[in-house]
Amino acid sequence: MVKDIDLAIREGEFLVILGPSGSGKTTILRLLAGLIAPGSGDIRLRGASILSVPVERRPFNTVFQDYALFPHMTVAENVGFGLSVRGKPRPEIAAKTAEVLELVALSDFAGRFPAQLSGGQQQRVALARAIICEPAVILLDEPFAALDVELRRQMQASLKDIQRRIATTFVLITHDQAEAIALADRICVIDQGRILQLDAPETLYARPANLRVAQFFGENNLIAGRVVTQAGAVAEVETAMGTLRAGCGGTAQSGDCHLALRPEAISFAPPGQGFVSGKVVAKDFAGAVCDLRFRPDRGPDLHIKGLSAQPLPQVGQATDVRWAEDALWLVPG
Repeated sequence: MVKDIDLAIREGEFLVILGPSGSGKTTILRLLAGLIAPGSGDIRLRGASILSVPVERRPFNTVFQDYALFPHMTVAENVGFGLSVRGKPRPEIAAKTAEVLELVALSDFAGRFPAQLSGGQQQRVALARAIICEPAVILLDEPFAALDVELRRQMQASLKDIQRRIATTFVLITHDQAEAIALADRICVIDQGRILQLDAPETLYARPANLRVAQFFGENNLIAGRVVTQAGAVAEVETAMGTLRAGCGGTAQSGDCHLALRPEAISFAPPGQGFVSGKVVAKDFAGAVCDLRFRPDRGPDLHIKGLSAQPLPQVGQATDVRWAEDALWLVPG
């Protein structure tokens, strides 16, 4: 179920709807596709209502998680199916099918059947089938959910490249934050049927609009505090670590809040030269980065990500931490 959704999708953009299971993202996709009707409100395409337009006549195509390919048809027949049901002449279907298969790098697989393809190849066939009829919007229902991590990355890069080349509006739903960041021009974060924030990935990452977005989108240190003063786009916040300065975007702030601080934005400084003093209490190697837990002399522990190739404090070592002023962001609530 979704509530009071007001979502404007820009023509030609790659929009990702991101949220946990049960958040309402699939419902939005089904509403757009015409598989369900809204209880109230309207769905408009280029200014005209499409509420009364049936599923088969909406200029949208959907790519599903399970690919939904016809097992008895070849790759070329699967891809050209949409044109054949529209009564297009065979030469046109053949030419267009060849063009789209080249776009998704499957020209050499035209005569194969779905069972002879890998998961990634089947996904590209499903995408080609969605593209061939040149819809106004392509809807993607967690299309990479069944793929392994490395293949998923490859498919993400391929999908983004294809979207840029054909300049068609893509709307993809996912619960995977890394996938959303890799693909989206804008991300719509949704939870419990409501839109929490709609912004470019960079804005969402650095400037979460509320506590739920800060908790859900990426990793954040969340420091509870209370606004003391505000001057323009900077607020002073009293926390268990002391008074800290944080960006707030110029919006008037007061009362209880949280400060969001990304683990990779924190750096170490010699004792007496940082914002907060304490010691490292845990350090875990994670390849290119190390995950460290820093315990301030007062206040909650901080999670820090440091580059493994850089000199980092050892467990038990006293140190200070610091960050760029704009790295600390005030989140209401």
